[in-house]
Amino acid sequence: QVQLVESGGGLVQAGGSLRLSCAASGRTFSRDAMAWFRQTPGKEREFVAAISWSATTHYADSVKGRFTISRDNAKNTVYLQMNSLKPEDTAFYYCAARLLAFRIAVEGYDNWGQGTRVTVSS
Repeated sequence: QVQLVESGGGLVQAGGSLRLSCAASGRTFSRDAMAWFRQTPGKEREFVAAISWSATTHYADSVKGRFTISRDNAKNTVYLQMNSLKPEDTAFYYCAARLLAFRIAVEGYDNWGQGTRVTVSS
């Protein structure tokens, strides 16, 4: 099992930026694929971005060109840099982990953080 703790959420105006962090502990981070998902009340959790153990990345179409996922294996941390934020980006953002290759389905992950809230005002 791996423990995940997200941070960096907050309130920002449309067009602004935030950087989310997810600190991992409990097993060898460098072998994990990491992903970010988001969820709003009444809706299903949706894929945002992922990065494999070898730093291959993948993004949802809705965030491509605005968000960047990266990892620092020395710090056991994955980041989500969010630029040009829109009100529709408002959600709880969750970090997830699995071994080696990433998946874009929620069911592909069995390790989750507790989430951090992002609110984008118009």
